[in-house]
Amino acid sequence: MMRKTILFIFGTRPEAIKMSPLIKEFQKNIDFFEIKICVSAQHREMLDNVLYFFEIVPDYDLDIMSQYQTLFQITRKILEKVEYVLDETKPDLIFVQGDTTTTFVGALAGFYKQIKVAHLEAGLRSRNRYSPFPEEANRILTGHLADFHFAPTPRAKNNLVREGITMQVYVVGNTAIDALFLGLSLIDPKEENYRKRFGFLDPLKRLVLVTGHRRESFGKPFENICFALKDVVSKFDDIQISYPVHLNPNVQEPVNRILKDIDNVHLIEPVDYPAFLWLMKKSYIILTDSGGIQEEAPSLGIPVLVMREVTERVEGIESRTAKLVGTNREAIVNEISTLIENEKEYHAMSDIANPYGDGKTSKRIVEIVKK
Repeated sequence: MMRKTILFIFGTRPEAIKMSPLIKEFQKNIDFFEIKICVSAQHREMLDNVLYFFEIVPDYDLDIMSQYQTLFQITRKILEKVEYVLDETKPDLIFVQGDTTTTFVGALAGFYKQIKVAHLEAGLRSRNRYSPFPEEANRILTGHLADFHFAPTPRAKNNLVREGITMQVYVVGNTAIDALFLGLSLIDPKEENYRKRFGFLDPLKRLVLVTGHRRESFGKPFENICFALKDVVSKFDDIQISYPVHLNPNVQEPVNRILKDIDNVHLIEPVDYPAFLWLMKKSYIILTDSGGIQEEAPSLGIPVLVMREVTERVEGIESRTAKLVGTNREAIVNEISTLIENEKEYHAMSDIANPYGDGKTSKRIVEIVKK
């Protein structure tokens, strides 16, 4: 039996996290598949940390990252460089994940070469092409270029069907949950190391973990978020905030201007994936604009407040594992306060099964591709 060549193309930390458990599952099936891995390095350091943690070694590194690059430049560089990879590997199937520029360009390159494309985490929609930007357009375009669609939820499948995509659509859950469980098993033996690394955290105070980086929040919305966090630590003595601050100057400037040197607010540099898993596990509430965290946190029983006006992860909102708070200062303070002061409300969000998966998505996908 001739093995089929599968090429994984990705370039950012979230893609690497969600691709890693799937790659490792395919690598267990060497009688069926030859696996090739191509990274664009759309994110460099953050990508490399995840690859190291999961012991994933790329066969091709396009190394496109440069300072202040535009979407035009990212798109052009990936498309030009990935052509060589496709010509050399001649894959039977290309896997892309999610909604990044690497995702869209990887699917476009496969289409140009008439190679079949599988879209992992297919069917997510916010129904606003400019929010998130450019992710919403990327996932729509990728969906219409792909041949196989691995949707995380029934709602995601229905989104595809509504757009006329009905063939080879599979509801499989989200590999983010596979990665979460795999990652936790890898960091558990190193608990003491992480405790020392984050020794500035007070174990007697409840932890609010914050992440934020969306383009649509730059400017006044980010200032609102920062003032809300300042209000929260002023209101509650037993609350501390840990905020790994994204390196983008549009995030760094307001965060440092408003929150630097505030008691019980710990502004830290972006952390690697395993360290972030540890912080998540220790958190009482998570305030974020990240899609991945909306999926992961319910498996840890942690309520998520989403700093966006709309989200494509609607299942979490409907099941009440997450709540939209936008970037309104008063709304953020009120919702955090409710979860801190009202134990019944807290458990109404924290005691719910994760709607995004059970940690077995990668196995399902491999079996489907085998067939």
